[in-house]
Amino acid sequence: MHTCQAIIPVWDALQLRFHKTAKELAEEELPLRIGPASIGYMLRHNAEVEYMFAEWFFEQPMPADLKLLTSRGAAASEHAFTNHQELMQLLEASYAHLVEGMNRLSEEAWHMPKDSPMGPSAPIEAIGRLMYHTGIHAGQISLIRKHAERAVES
Repeated sequence: MHTCQAIIPVWDALQLRFHKTAKELAEEELPLRIGPASIGYMLRHNAEVEYMFAEWFFEQPMPADLKLLTSRGAAASEHAFTNHQELMQLLEASYAHLVEGMNRLSEEAWHMPKDSPMGPSAPIEAIGRLMYHTGIHAGQISLIRKHAERAVES
């Protein structure tokens, strides 16, 4: 079995769950935060990281009109990220962009380390990092939502 055929179902399962959570968010939840990172920021950041990994590891250049607004960290961001529809469109586009790169990658390339700003990593390792990254932000979003709900009920 080709590596891509094994990875895509796992990637899709994680992404479908993350996107379902993101779609269910109310626009008024997007500015909720713990520290400097809001829910909207995390959604935007997740999409941007997928675009970065697509370029670094899957030979998919970032769209020319994409502006990286979260790469310097939440504390340095001057943007609110409160447009739910815009964030969902970006998440869906970054997903499709990355999957396209994954599908185009040769079997051999999946296992060959590539230099990146994070250091050398093979695409198969990079996907593992992306899954972990998405999971962390999904957990943070859940924590913020639970905390905010308790604060409102009190």
